[in-house]
Amino acid sequence: MIALAILIAVLALIALRVNLVWALMAGALMVQFTYGAGELSYFSQDIWAAMDRQVLLAIPLFVLVGQIMSRGSIAARLIRVIVALTGHLPGGLAMATILSCAAFSAISGSSIITMLAVGSVLYPALTDNGYSRRFAIGALCAGGTLGIVIPPSVPMILYGIMTETSIVSLFRAGIGPGILLTIAFTLYAVIANWNRPRLTFSWSELGTAIKEGVLAILMPVILLGGIYSGHFSPTEAAAVAIGYALLVEALVYREMKIADYIGTISQSGILVGTLFPLLAVAMSIN
Repeated sequence: MIALAILIAVLALIALRVNLVWALMAGALMVQFTYGAGELSYFSQDIWAAMDRQVLLAIPLFVLVGQIMSRGSIAARLIRVIVALTGHLPGGLAMATILSCAAFSAISGSSIITMLAVGSVLYPALTDNGYSRRFAIGALCAGGTLGIVIPPSVPMILYGIMTETSIVSLFRAGIGPGILLTIAFTLYAVIANWNRPRLTFSWSELGTAIKEGVLAILMPVILLGGIYSGHFSPTEAAAVAIGYALLVEALVYREMKIADYIGTISQSGILVGTLFPLLAVAMSIN
């Protein structure tokens, strides 16, 4: 009954449009005073202990990698290669949308960033080529969910921290379901759009896309290869990915300006800033 009362109280605060962090913090305090030692200082100590973990660095780093790729040209070049390979097939652009989401999820670990990056490129292409607005949004939303399953997944990192489960083992466990979901989404996209207009296949376009996007293609290879080969921990892999993305964008593609880098860091800080307070409160009652 006490647990139910706490839950009702938290839901009531949320219904009254109290900030979610404050509502959850109130719930956590009620849990602390009801089931814990009842000392406010213990609550702050629990929050500090929960956040004082090196593996948490992987979360802002992966978010920053995704922002750099989406604001720069790495994401667009990677998507261009996929479109050149699949655009001429039945439902080719729809297939490219799902595959692009899967590829970007294997780098950013975030569903939101995946949908933003892929959607900014492929949503106009889908609607311009006869796909309905409803399907285009649905494909991007469905493909974006792959960021939860396909490693390196930020939710998997959080789950591993909360349950003290090996994050690398969670990443390995996500490969099979991620591939299965990608295949299922792709098959539906093809069947539902079998008669849609197709792009014309061009060897020159494919060759140009691969030539200009080879460094973008190498990103997931370096990231996941380093993790599964044992050379990088998830946190180290995220740091390596940031270094690689910055080098490619700054020295090779050179399409980002100083203002873009500042905006990238700012937006990443906003995304992480909305997540970490919730994480701290949740982990304090773990």
